[in-house]
Amino acid sequence: MSKNPIAKLSGFVVVTGASSGIGLELAKLAAKDGCDLLLVADRDLAPAEASARESGAKSIETLEVDLGTAAGIDELIEKIGDRNVDTLIANAGHGLGDAFLLQRWDDIAHVIDTNIKGTISLIHKVGSRMVLRDKGRILVTGSIAGDMPGAYQLVYNSTKAFVNDFCVGLANELKNTPIVISCLMPGVTDTQFFKRAGMETTNAGQMENKADPAKVAQDGYQAVLKGETQEVSGFLNKVQDLFADILPGELVAKMHERLAKP
Repeated sequence: MSKNPIAKLSGFVVVTGASSGIGLELAKLAAKDGCDLLLVADRDLAPAEASARESGAKSIETLEVDLGTAAGIDELIEKIGDRNVDTLIANAGHGLGDAFLLQRWDDIAHVIDTNIKGTISLIHKVGSRMVLRDKGRILVTGSIAGDMPGAYQLVYNSTKAFVNDFCVGLANELKNTPIVISCLMPGVTDTQFFKRAGMETTNAGQMENKADPAKVAQDGYQAVLKGETQEVSGFLNKVQDLFADILPGELVAKMHERLAKP
């Protein structure tokens, strides 16, 4: 169901996880709409800034910070200052491959802190300001993985299950306000995700028909423009997500194991 559709984004847009992949493509779309951008990531943003300028952005700021930490969130809020964020694109997140009990706890904790704690902390801080002025849009990157018991990618899938459900619940709480909450749910996408997660040798990592991040970003961008609460990107992903809800969890976990096991 759509809510408060608009033709394009405008004003001040904050994009996290903007250094590459889906986040960068979303930033480029906002740049084409003429938005003022604040690009945020935990790595070098110079190439992303150049790409956004080529896409037509006039005003671009960058912030290299770890949003899996409270200090990183505080630094971003300080950078925003007293400006009104018209759209928050909360895309920052990462995965972690291998069996859960073989993973280092510090790595597990960082995935949880980034994907869940950092994401909802930022939404809380920015979203509360939107409610006060009765205006704003938030696009969050979830995943169809959140609807699957994620053997050999267990922590990531579980965090995305939280994100997917959180967005739907928050959208319900805000249904009588002009605030839009949209959740983009991609499948396997051709980004740096698998390299960072240590999953390049898995069947998922070696898939040749990964989704184009530009197409995924376009689907998410259209969702937040139309005011749609959830958008599964790609027809086959829609089918996969549907069957993940229908099939027994043990079978879905077995299917996921074939994709994610090293």
